[in-house]
Amino acid sequence: MNSSVLENLKPYDVFKYFEEMSQIPRGSGNEKAISDYLVKFAKDNNLEVIQDSALNVIIKKPATAGYENAPTVILQGHMDMVNEKNVGTEHDFDKDPLKLRIVDDMIYATGTTLGADNGIAVAYALAALASKELSHPALEVLVTTEEETGMGGALALDPSSLKGKMLINIDSEEEGTLLVSCAGGVRVKIQLPIQWEENTSNKVSCAIRVRGLKGGHSGMEINKERGNANKIMGRFLSNLSSMVELQLASLNGGAKMNAIPREMDAVLLVDADKVDLVKERVEVWNSIVKNELAATDAEVRFEFEALTAKVEKVFSKETTEKAITILYLIPNGIRSMSMNIEGLVESSTNIGVVTTTDGHLQFDSAVRSSVKTLKAEIVGQMRTLAGVMGAELTTESDYPEWQYKADSQLREVFQKVYKDINGVEPHISAIHAGLECGLFTEKFGDVDMISFGPNLYDVHTPEEHMSISSVERMWDYLVAVLKEIK
Repeated sequence: MNSSVLENLKPYDVFKYFEEMSQIPRGSGNEKAISDYLVKFAKDNNLEVIQDSALNVIIKKPATAGYENAPTVILQGHMDMVNEKNVGTEHDFDKDPLKLRIVDDMIYATGTTLGADNGIAVAYALAALASKELSHPALEVLVTTEEETGMGGALALDPSSLKGKMLINIDSEEEGTLLVSCAGGVRVKIQLPIQWEENTSNKVSCAIRVRGLKGGHSGMEINKERGNANKIMGRFLSNLSSMVELQLASLNGGAKMNAIPREMDAVLLVDADKVDLVKERVEVWNSIVKNELAATDAEVRFEFEALTAKVEKVFSKETTEKAITILYLIPNGIRSMSMNIEGLVESSTNIGVVTTTDGHLQFDSAVRSSVKTLKAEIVGQMRTLAGVMGAELTTESDYPEWQYKADSQLREVFQKVYKDINGVEPHISAIHAGLECGLFTEKFGDVDMISFGPNLYDVHTPEEHMSISSVERMWDYLVAVLKEIK
């Protein structure tokens, strides 16, 4: 690392390791370098380390004096991050380091996601492992891979490598809130076969684009009712196709299945005398979406461009109709709210990515629910839609919910220490997002778990940022919790 942006921040070790990791590309599926970095760290500190075939890393540190009989504690986070960048930002996530910057109390990356989700968990864990001063039980640090794309690392994990029966997940984003339950989820993929036709017509090729949306985490921020670029495009195309005959040449929207899509592009062909009508509908829909999303996505807009380059092939009319129908009808957004926990989304789905390939049009959705049967119901709706349209539906990365544990010694310790430090009780909550805790429940059996973390904002977007002061407070909190567990 040539220069340090965070070197004057406290806690020193936490920010040192966070900045070191920011220099290593670690998007989901590209974790070999960061996994090897963790192994090297363990060896440099003379700690026992395991690196499995999924590149998960487990590092073990013995208990300090006086804590030999305390229960072993697992500190857990994931090493991968979501790779998102602003349009026009020159950044290669496969090789370029993140460009960190400080604005007042916040750390940002320049034009890209920051990777605080979940790099800060790993930084906390490494600082605890490296410390010669902390008092703590035996520690097992578990850092998993591919959490952001379906929890592949956690799914592949061999639980026999870990002995701890208390697990502290550091993948939460709100200081003072302790998570004790999370939604289960599944990735749903619909593939519509494309019947291609050679473009022998003199029709005009047009590009329609949706831009200006904020996006966000499809679990944590689904309740903010932000616009979904794919669904907005589906509404527009459904309306337009009722007024003018058109054929699609491509549909591409969104970047990550679990991120609310901010952009969507459609290329379509219409008769030359219908171009003005298309332009008119673009302006009408500009007004519609700006009105509907004024409170959440004030910068939303449609863009129109008449393309000069000839489009060589287009979807058949039947494929065009089916593609528009699926995009228009596919479930999206909040499906039900919890009646047990006020304000908690109970079930939802996010049509995160739409991709055109040579063989098919693919729709990738993230379905979440804290109730297993409601998750199955959403998938069932999608399966019915796919069947009617002659498309194939498959599911991947189906992970379980984490149910609330009524009797939790770990929760009691976290509550006591928080009140001792702050004079008030922490907020006990559940989350409408996938945490690896659900899988760990299945793998480890009766393990006592909790999830906490410092304040993170706008995760999974290029505006992601993290509070410096909150990182310090939550580090002190973690240190105090570990000291309390005897």
